[in-house]
Amino acid sequence: MRAPTDPARRTVLACGIAVALLAAAPAAHAGPERTGGNAGSLVLIGGGLKEDNSAVYGEIVKRAGGPAARIGVITAASVPESQDPNAGDPDRCSNSACNGAYYAGLFKRYGAAEAQWIPLDIDHVSNADSDAVVAQVESMTGFFFGGGDQYRYITTLLHGDKHTDSKVLAAIRAKLAQGAVISGSSAGAQIASGPDMVSGGESYEGLRDGSAPGYFDDPTRLGYIPQGGFGFLTSGLIDTHTGAYGREGRAFRLAADTGHDRVYALEENTALVVDNPGGPRERMSVLGPNGVAVLDLRQARVHSGAEGWSMRGARYTYLTQQDRYHPHTWSAYPASDKHRLRATGTAAVPANGDVFRSASNPDGTPYSFRTTARALAATRAQDTATATTFETDPRFTVTFAKTRGFSAWTGDGATPQTLIDLRIGIAPR
Repeated sequence: MRAPTDPARRTVLACGIAVALLAAAPAAHAGPERTGGNAGSLVLIGGGLKEDNSAVYGEIVKRAGGPAARIGVITAASVPESQDPNAGDPDRCSNSACNGAYYAGLFKRYGAAEAQWIPLDIDHVSNADSDAVVAQVESMTGFFFGGGDQYRYITTLLHGDKHTDSKVLAAIRAKLAQGAVISGSSAGAQIASGPDMVSGGESYEGLRDGSAPGYFDDPTRLGYIPQGGFGFLTSGLIDTHTGAYGREGRAFRLAADTGHDRVYALEENTALVVDNPGGPRERMSVLGPNGVAVLDLRQARVHSGAEGWSMRGARYTYLTQQDRYHPHTWSAYPASDKHRLRATGTAAVPANGDVFRSASNPDGTPYSFRTTARALAATRAQDTATATTFETDPRFTVTFAKTRGFSAWTGDGATPQTLIDLRIGIAPR
């Protein structure tokens, strides 16, 4: 079978959504409140997880018990077999069962003793309250949620307007509390979100028009689900495919609109590993070839006027391989093999006319925002740099500034890799 593909940056809702549900106040998950965190861990990947990423697959297997690991694969975000025109072709299929078998095979290849598809999708919603499926879940030591449409996870594993756990989700939540690892990629990472989970949208339209509760047929419209996802990680919003699709703008706008002061912006083929999620000793690290951006809005100031929306005073921290982060103290710790970079370059930061990699620009390049940030860190000729959106009317300008507290870190002696506390402003021009 072919490898499952994460959905395109533009997706259309595959199942109906009640506006009343989306506009409702956030509802608590069923079950007892836990204030001490979970004994287990999370491995959240920003999408685009490659078959040969032995570090990430290996980390999941190790945390699930190594040679004794038993991984439950959940692919309910995929279309079911009934909606896949290639369901009968093992080389072309891309549906929940087919994708479940694909990931189960990979986990076995990377050393798990067992890996099984958990038979859940939008054609088999009743399985979420099946005692037999609960028993299957309880036999597992780890779980992997595949990509697709995160709202299918809500439809499948949560109950209606009350947003309460199905029996299967309650069992998974209990396993996390007991020490299991929960992992996921793309929609499978997004569903770990607490309240105000992003449901779609592009950066430019988000900055221009703002966000709204819902899941919209217009894929450029910035939407969010007020009740959120499964609430495995609540110390910040989550976004995925961030650099590849230029989602920094939408992440900043959604956080500002919904009153959140932090976003974990996950990049492709790279994991945010979370220990003791939900507890006072929650700890994080980064694993993979790209990174995780932490967007900090504690000191951000937002203004909306006739000219448009603007924000100043936000901060951008970009963490890479083996860097650590402590959410409760807002502290970033570069990996031990990195040292502080003293900028020696004298070249000007290159012009950037598409800072959020517009879907309308056929020549756009991924990781555009990060590229400008690193170029500024590498030069001693400038303390500030600007980049603009591809779209106009208005054209937004992003200002990057090396202010007090900023630092850049390198592992090779010359190239900025990790960035801490770069000041960010966004304004229409």
